[in-house]
Amino acid sequence: MALLRVGQILRSVGESRTTSLVALYHKNVIDHYENPRNVGSMDKSDKDVGTGLVGAPACGDVMKLQIKVDDNGKIVDAKFKTFGCGSAIASSSLATEWIKGKSVDEAKGIKNTDIAKELCLPPVKLHCSMLAEDAIQAALKDYKLKNTPEKTVM
Repeated sequence: MALLRVGQILRSVGESRTTSLVALYHKNVIDHYENPRNVGSMDKSDKDVGTGLVGAPACGDVMKLQIKVDDNGKIVDAKFKTFGCGSAIASSSLATEWIKGKSVDEAKGIKNTDIAKELCLPPVKLHCSMLAEDAIQAALKDYKLKNTPEKTVM
């Protein structure tokens, strides 16, 4: 569980996005920050796409996470765009990796504590994993809303 002093071990400014970070980050956070998985977006009007947009006013982090679900209720793709710190980006990246291939019900079980544990987030960065969990839940809710038949009112 080695912690890396970002500014001391990485390449010169311009070669790496993480050189401007001054805090200590675990290697798992650095990996997901420097090599984020599933960055991008999907068509939010697609009925098979659920979109979750969440933010933390206290720190300014904003996270958009989208899922694409097949006819069997399996998440076949996930994308994210995050404006925030390295821990927020890493939490988003990890969340998209974990939900791909899961059923909608299985994805509901992903908790911020699991994300925080995998990334070895310090207590001051736990809100980043909470945002990722909230984004997953919001995307699932949006998908369900789009795919729930409307009841006719008489």
